[in-house]
Amino acid sequence: MSGPTPRRLMAAAAALALALTSAAACGGDEGATVQGVKLIKKGELTSCTHLPYPPFQVEQGGKVVGFDVDMIDLVAKKLGVTQKIVDTPFETMKTGSALNAGKCDIVMGGMTIKPDRVQHMDVSKPYFDATQALMAKKDSGITSLDDVKNRKLKLGSQASTTGEDFVKGKGLDPRSFDNSLAELDGLRTGQVDVIVQDYPVVQGWLKNPADNAKYAIVANLETGEQYGFWTRKGHNAKLVELTNQAIAESRANGTYKKIYEKWIGPMPTSGGTS
Repeated sequence: MSGPTPRRLMAAAAALALALTSAAACGGDEGATVQGVKLIKKGELTSCTHLPYPPFQVEQGGKVVGFDVDMIDLVAKKLGVTQKIVDTPFETMKTGSALNAGKCDIVMGGMTIKPDRVQHMDVSKPYFDATQALMAKKDSGITSLDDVKNRKLKLGSQASTTGEDFVKGKGLDPRSFDNSLAELDGLRTGQVDVIVQDYPVVQGWLKNPADNAKYAIVANLETGEQYGFWTRKGHNAKLVELTNQAIAESRANGTYKKIYEKWIGPMPTSGGTS
């Protein structure tokens, strides 16, 4: 018997390539559907975040822990799977590209619900009310963004965050740091005089006695921000539904309050519960 012709080989190769592409788009053999939720890997709810971002996500003892981690664990528990956390650049989170590329099923990371983000991703109901804070040395004399501007002080921010967008909208030009701890180190080492960051993050930093002795929240910036958990646009409606159920149930049964107090501190009457 003669071997296959070149034309048949080309056709077979094309068919194989198409099959592989289709498998990749569906998560291949590793993917699964559980309770109507599409998972990129069987037995796991894969979440994306950008480390470090305490108290929402931070690595401790080789394990990623935090407020958002505990909340997404509630979703994973409803699905009967475990959570797997993937560290990815914040830019790929806020644009939805991490979800579209199949890196994760859900995005956490204290990410504010904004119209431009909703265009590219589906989002849960708000799970956290957030404000921005200015952190500086206790003797800085800073009480507002106007002080920073009028005294021409050096302001630091975390890249691609709503805090950075907010101060830029007020006419300031902050020095941008890649992540929250780099921003904090910028303040500690005198690269900047004051930093803007989410209030719960700053509150978490000030639990460190060394920082608490030297620095303080010098101003609160009410921005009306709320955080949500994000999924791929038009792809996983059941995951959004189960996430909303987990959020609502945690508030009703007291689990949310326990998680809040574990990672942040005493929960305000209205804070974090809208």
